[in-house]
Order: sequence, then structure tokens, then C-alpha cells
Amino acid sequence: MRYKELTKIEEILLVAIWHLKDKAYGVKIRQYVSNIIGKEFTYGHLYSALNQLVTKKMVTITAGNSSTQRMGRPRIYYSVSPEGLEALEAAREMNKKLWSIIPQYAFDKKN
Repeated sequence: MRYKELTKIEEILLVAIWHLKDKAYGVKIRQYVSNIIGKEFTYGHLYSALNQLVTKKMVTITAGNSSTQRMGRPRIYYSVSPEGLEALEAAREMNKKLWSIIPQYAFDKKN
């Protein structure tokens, strides 16, 4: 299958979901992403992007058990699908090629 190009936030979310494994649910994903990007990532932005990933079949969802703490609603867990993993691998390779043309000294403050 030909991968679909990812937006940067989709790439970050896929990495977060992959990293969190069986703990990849809304609050944990948001905390991980906020830490990576260095600023608060809103729930609105999070769920909008997660829904896009589900629609693109890059992510699958599973409902966990409901609890009284969650007022009977099940926690929704996310996992990276084979298509998402393929797209993530392609994005990683593209980033590697892109950044390989810029030497480290280009970022030296003395230039």
C-alpha cells in the first residue's frame, strides 16, 4: 500500500501512540504531546487530529471498561494500525533524507 503523507501533528501523535502502547488514551496522549512540543496541546486539537487518523485508517480505537469515576463511559484507547506504522516509517525516512543535507555546523551560532 502507498502511504499517505502525514502532517507534523499526525506524525507526533502516531509516535506518541506507538510509545504509550497500551496506555494510549486521550489524557496520556495529550500529556506526551504537550511535553514534546513544549506547550499545552488542547483537547479540541487532540481529538480532531485523532479523528483524522482514525478516518485515514492510521489508528484504531478500542473501548476500555467503563467505571463509576468516568460516569459509566468507557475509556477510548488508540493504537497504530499497520497503515499508520507504514506512514510513520515513510515519514521517518523522508525526515532523515531531508535533514541529512544540512550539516550540523549550519546551526552553529558563530556562522
